Amino acid sequence: MVWGTGNQLVAAKMEPSVSETTPGAGEIKLTDSTGQSSMVDPFGRMVSYLRVSVTDRCDFRCVYCMSENMTFLPKKDVLSLEELDRLCSAFIEKGVRKLRLTGGEPLVRRNIMSLIEGLGRHLESGQLEELTLTTNGSQLGRFAHQLHDCGVRRINVSMDTRNADKFHEITRWGQLEKVQDGITAAQAAGLHIKINMVALKDVNADEIEDMMRWCHDGGMDLTLIETMPLGEIDGDRTDQYLPLSRVRADLMERYTLEDIPYKTGGPARYVEVKETGGRLGFITPLSHNFCESCNRVRLTCTGTLYMCLGQDDAADLRAPLRASESNEPLSAAIDEAIGRKPKGHDFIIDREHNGPAVTRHMSVTGG
Repeated sequence: MVWGTGNQLVAAKMEPSVSETTPGAGEIKLTDSTGQSSMVDPFGRMVSYLRVSVTDRCDFRCVYCMSENMTFLPKKDVLSLEELDRLCSAFIEKGVRKLRLTGGEPLVRRNIMSLIEGLGRHLESGQLEELTLTTNGSQLGRFAHQLHDCGVRRINVSMDTRNADKFHEITRWGQLEKVQDGITAAQAAGLHIKINMVALKDVNADEIEDMMRWCHDGGMDLTLIETMPLGEIDGDRTDQYLPLSRVRADLMERYTLEDIPYKTGGPARYVEVKETGGRLGFITPLSHNFCESCNRVRLTCTGTLYMCLGQDDAADLRAPLRASESNEPLSAAIDEAIGRKPKGHDFIIDREHNGPAVTRHMSVTGG
């Protein structure tokens, strides 16, 4: 199997330079090879990856993500597409090289393609290396070719089972056939697909091997994800949690898994499965957290910036965005927030900690 080089990110060469903003201060800043300043957190990690939740709304109600009867944000609290463009562009000016649009389900946001088309200008200029999104696949049949035309080359599709009845049970409102048709349309449009599968004990644990083979036979990567304790749901996450260390050990009894240095900018650690020739990723926020190399921040559709998925500390960027037509107040607010980025999260799932680690749902922060 031949993997396209377009999926591999090449980090810009970072060079120290003496800041001229305070003469004689000798302040050291980091710049990339284009001379632009970059965001560095208190632990020396360069923030180059922004995930933006363009809406908290979704046409599914996955059992591990949200309750069936959700109360979503009033539209008046949600940033306009023009404001989201301005915010994303400000982050790109400050060193973001990878931008991922998420939700909820990003493709249910009205006129979302106008935002994606607008952000594509940063790909053309070379400031942005990758524009991508995470989707449940329900709308791909409508938008796949437009996404490719806007410069999107790679997407993540959330899909936890290939059993139609079980798919409906997990998503509550989803139809597997529609998602599969969307994946077919995306591949026909030239989009490379990675399937994201949340590993759920006693739900889909017995399907992981089949999912892996199906993905690799179809030229797709598969990433397995541990369930995360975000937001109140209708069930008990203790009953859902399946450590991926156990999954990997089970797979190694039948397959040869070789660690590889492949990275997409996210938290997944990848192996190559020798018997299939495909890539398999593991995202393990509980059994083996990935905080030491975190290069990400998350922006919500209300303009709230979360420096860590698993912490409540946040910064309001909507106020400085709307306070001035100049980006100087916004840039200063971003710098202050990056200076508070924590070392890591404290996710725990057990019988004593079966409530959410944070109260907000994943659909608010962005998956």
